Amino acid sequence: MEREAAAPAGAPFGIAEVTGVSMVPTLLHGDRLFVRYGGRVRVGDVVVLRHPLQQDLLIVKRLVGRRDTGWWVLGDNPAAEGDSRVFGAVPPELVLGRVVVRYRPLTPGRQRSAGVVLGWLFSVVRLVRSAPSARSASRRLRAR
Repeated sequence: MEREAAAPAGAPFGIAEVTGVSMVPTLLHGDRLFVRYGGRVRVGDVVVLRHPLQQDLLIVKRLVGRRDTGWWVLGDNPAAEGDSRVFGAVPPELVLGRVVVRYRPLTPGRQRSAGVVLGWLFSVVRLVRSAPSARSASRRLRAR
């Protein structure tokens, strides 16, 4: 799942917050996402989309294949539910944008050692890249 920060309507970019564990290890609960809305998406991209059964809910998933009826999306955590294995293919108009960067906020007010702060600085911002093996993962799921 994902919670979107307030952004002007029609803005090409926005910030979102991850809630839940469906995209672990790529995204963790509490991560913030920099999202490019309205851009071209392709297999392997991590995207923000409207849940097909509850369209007021935004979710974050990986595009693993294109079907006649839309996109097949999966979370990176195979133990988590709430993807195309449950609701099927997602119509293209529900895919809102591609996740470009994730960053992890440092919780204010907590005492931390210098090592913890340096570790956070090293991992705070990462590009979210397409997964080259997303297509093969989709084939494995269809074969089961």
